Amino acid sequence: MIYAFIEKHKNDFRIARMCTILQVSKSGFYEWRKMQKRPLSEKEVRDTELAHQIHKSYEKSFGTYGSPRITHDLASLGYVCSQKKIANMMRDLGLSAVFPKSVQRTTDSNHKQFIYPNIVNRKFHVLEKNKVWVADITYIRTLEGWVYLASIMDLYSRKIVGWAIADHMEETLIEEALKHALSVRKPAKGLIHHSDRGAQYCANGYTKLLKEQGIQISMSRKGDPYDNACIESFHATIKKEWIYRHRFQTKNEARKSVEAYIVKFYNERRRHSTLGYLSPNQFERNQQERFLQSAS
Repeated sequence: MIYAFIEKHKNDFRIARMCTILQVSKSGFYEWRKMQKRPLSEKEVRDTELAHQIHKSYEKSFGTYGSPRITHDLASLGYVCSQKKIANMMRDLGLSAVFPKSVQRTTDSNHKQFIYPNIVNRKFHVLEKNKVWVADITYIRTLEGWVYLASIMDLYSRKIVGWAIADHMEETLIEEALKHALSVRKPAKGLIHHSDRGAQYCANGYTKLLKEQGIQISMSRKGDPYDNACIESFHATIKKEWIYRHRFQTKNEARKSVEAYIVKFYNERRRHSTLGYLSPNQFERNQQERFLQSAS
C-alpha cells in the first residue's frame, strides 16, 4: 500500500514530499503509523486483505477495471462484498479506471459500390457462435507513422475471432482479418458478416470472398454508428485501455503489443458486462460445458 511504501523509504526521501507526489495526506500517513502499533481488529485485517486483492485485480487489468469488474474478480476468488464498498475502497486507494479519448472515423462511404441491406438490424444478442460476425477498422499511431487494425468479433461471445494490422487501409487488410477468422472458427454456411458501408467492405474482391464462403452480407445504414456498435465499442475499449496508454516506437512494436492485448487480455481475461462479467473465452468454455452435460 501507499503508506507502507512511504514508511519503507522515509530515510531516503522527505515524508511530506512523498505524500505530495503519491497524492495522500500527511495526517493520513501518521494516523496509519499509529494503527500499525496496535493489534488490528478482525475488520481491519479483512479490509487490508481486500485492499491487497483490489490492487492485484487493478494491476492485472492494466489499470482499466472499475468497481463493477473488480467486484466480480474478487467474487470469483471468494471475496463477496458490495460494489459500493469496492468503489469506496478504490477511491480511498486512489484507483480509478482510465477514460476514453475521442475516436477518429475511418469509414469512407463516398463510393459507387453496391450497398447491402442491414440484416442484423441491431439484433446484437446472438445465441450461437459463428452466426453473426461484425467487422470494423481503427487506427493506431506510432513514431514511425500510422498503422490500422481490422477486427472481426463474434457477437455470440464478443470474442475477437480475427484481426490484421498493416500500415494501410486497403482491401487486403480486411481480407487478411477475414481469412484469419475463417481459419480459426471454420463457420458453417449461413454466417452473417456485418460491417459499415466503407469502401473496403463494399469492394468487389471482398464481397466475392464472403459469397464464396457462403456468408451473408449485412451493412449499416448511412451515418448510423449504432448499427455496428459492438465492434466500435471494442475499438473504443482497446484504445482507452491499451493504445492511448502506450507510446509505440515502431509499427512492429504496435502490432505485437495489440495482438498480445487481444489474445492474452481481452479474449481470455477481460470481464464483459454483457456476458455476466465473464471473459469471451470463459463464456464459450462455460457454454460448451453446459452443452456436453446436457448431451450426456
